[in-house]
Amino acid sequence: MFDSILVVCAGNICRSPTAEYVLKSKLANKNITVSSAGLTALEGKSADSIAKQVAEPYGINMDNHQGRQLNSQLIAQNSVILVMENRHLTDLFSRYPEARGKTFLLGKWIGDKEIPDPYRKSIEAFEHVYTLIDSACSAWQKYL
Repeated sequence: MFDSILVVCAGNICRSPTAEYVLKSKLANKNITVSSAGLTALEGKSADSIAKQVAEPYGINMDNHQGRQLNSQLIAQNSVILVMENRHLTDLFSRYPEARGKTFLLGKWIGDKEIPDPYRKSIEAFEHVYTLIDSACSAWQKYL
């Protein structure tokens, strides 16, 4: 099946790290590595403090996260790539055509929902995004 998943968003400090750590939690009994990166990453930055605060009550700890930039090596190393929005698909395919066929919306199995960016928004926005990410990751479990 799949042995590695890369989760991608824009800055790699809110959505993709949240999805990375949620997937790691849900796939703990499987031999699948999960990591994340950003199309316009805030390299070396920790996960957004509100994203961490919202995830913590669910047992998700993102303290070790550091933002990193997407590159062709990461594309090649991962068997599945999950993105947050349709525009991420377009951007990723224009930069890395080799990603076609293994890149999907994280929200594919919950009605092709896009996961909106909560960056610099209210805690309610982060809570909404966390709920979407958790639902999407649960839906992916049976395919991974």
